[in-house]
Amino acid sequence: MCDYFKFDPAVFAVDKYYEIMMPVEKESLFFIKIGDKYYYDESNGIMRSRNDIHRVKVPIKVLDEAKEYTVCIRPIIERKPYFTDTAEITEKKYKFYPVPEKNIRAYHISDAHNSVKEPVKAAETFGDIDVLILNGDVIDHSGDPSKFINIYEICSILMKGERPSVFSRGNHDLRGNFAEKFADFTPNHLGNTYYTFRIGSLWGILLDCGEDKPDNHEEYGYTVACHVFRERQTEFLKDVIEKKEYEAEGIKYRLLISHNTFTHNLESPFDIEKKIFSEWAKLLRENIKPDLMICGHLHELSIYYPEDKEWNSNGSICPVVVGGDIKRKEKIYFAGCGYIFGENGIKAVFTDSEGKVVKEQTI
Repeated sequence: MCDYFKFDPAVFAVDKYYEIMMPVEKESLFFIKIGDKYYYDESNGIMRSRNDIHRVKVPIKVLDEAKEYTVCIRPIIERKPYFTDTAEITEKKYKFYPVPEKNIRAYHISDAHNSVKEPVKAAETFGDIDVLILNGDVIDHSGDPSKFINIYEICSILMKGERPSVFSRGNHDLRGNFAEKFADFTPNHLGNTYYTFRIGSLWGILLDCGEDKPDNHEEYGYTVACHVFRERQTEFLKDVIEKKEYEAEGIKYRLLISHNTFTHNLESPFDIEKKIFSEWAKLLRENIKPDLMICGHLHELSIYYPEDKEWNSNGSICPVVVGGDIKRKEKIYFAGCGYIFGENGIKAVFTDSEGKVVKEQTI
């Protein structure tokens, strides 16, 4: 692998595009070749070079049909106003495997809190996967930009640049000096950490609850404004419902992905936004009708159903799987959740970093 590459690229599904993202060791120019067409990491026509993580947007349909792409990187020797010095282009070709239409295998990792080896082992225990779901708090905070590399290391080991991932932000991701620049280091849609996606027969919507306590909580020191952020997502939900993209031909499963489990109330100070979250639940339940809600945050392995009234105090939507658990004692223990989206239902398989299947259940 080229010395300028830290890891294989991560291919994130965002809206109607794949965002192909890759950390680099040194200043460079970055672009993707698919067939005879090039896609550039550029800003208003200017190639970006002064960034640690490159990003190129490619239409999902184009890459799915091509089933391969080439990463092209041109090192910068010295960037000047005139006659910039660059080195020769280095290329690396990747095969790409689109998400299949049937028997889709996905794995969910949340709340890794900066661990890499343990969540990777849990995912490998489940076996081959077609799509990786990273659902918040993959890092422990955003106070140090080097922590973002853990996201790409996990993607590189498990997906090898050959299969897609989906990424959702968690509440710990909102903390630290680089939290306001989170979208610069991770996939997003027009700067937003909430969006929809469609890969194969899966359609999904990501909602970002933001922090888990009131905006004025002393822990945040007046640095968050999540209430208005959630209000914008209410309008986003209404717009998604108006467009009805989730009713497109070929969609077999509709997923709701959220780090926080917003359908139920927790004890103070976590009992926030009952009005907004209840409206979200109503809009989702009556219109989008997801088949499954995938969550983290609670550090547990659980499945909840609409009839569990205590769980659904903000309004039921659909079955909910909380699929991320981590413990730190003598050694780090991690467990996540694998999914098999089959013809006759969804099977959840909880696996851990000790190579064990903790439990499994068909939903």
